[in-house]
Amino acid sequence: MASDRSRYGLLVSAAGAVLLAVSVFLPWYELTLTPDGASFAANLAQGLAGQYGNESLQHLISGVHGNLASAGGQQLAALSARQTLHDLNVVLLVLAGIALFDALTTIARAAGPAAVGGGGGGGRMVSLVGVLAAACVAYRMSVPPVPAGGLVALTLREGSWLALLGSLMMVLGPIWPQVSLEGAPGSTLIRA
Repeated sequence: MASDRSRYGLLVSAAGAVLLAVSVFLPWYELTLTPDGASFAANLAQGLAGQYGNESLQHLISGVHGNLASAGGQQLAALSARQTLHDLNVVLLVLAGIALFDALTTIARAAGPAAVGGGGGGGRMVSLVGVLAAACVAYRMSVPPVPAGGLVALTLREGSWLALLGSLMMVLGPIWPQVSLEGAPGSTLIRA
């Protein structure tokens, strides 16, 4: 029974590694126009139309000026970790690959004919890699990349939250068999 729980924990870790890898390609940040950015865009459009445009273009831009100035807070784009975190996205993919490989090889060794005793104790690397991945993700969630000029702002999207969830799954999977159910009515201590 302990080996089954260990296998389930490692499957959770493997699923977390896959989730972390997939989340690198999902939107992590939403790029929004700040009020200063909207005002800058409106003034820039009006200045360019005044300098290079004819009367009809100037009239058109003067009508659009109010709309551009009120566009603050509007979403411009969704950015993935691959687009914004140039080196960290590679690190996260490598960590996910290491964790997936370690979890699956530990499961395969435990299921093999030589694993009479259950194959517990494997997959410890998955927890360490998960802690490292969770630290990287938590850092980029709390300190997002700052766009230059303050004309646009970044807010968190679902990709960053899924990366954190995947990292935590990688951490908790190998720890699962070490959870003690001691004290619960009718339970026994489960060891890996």
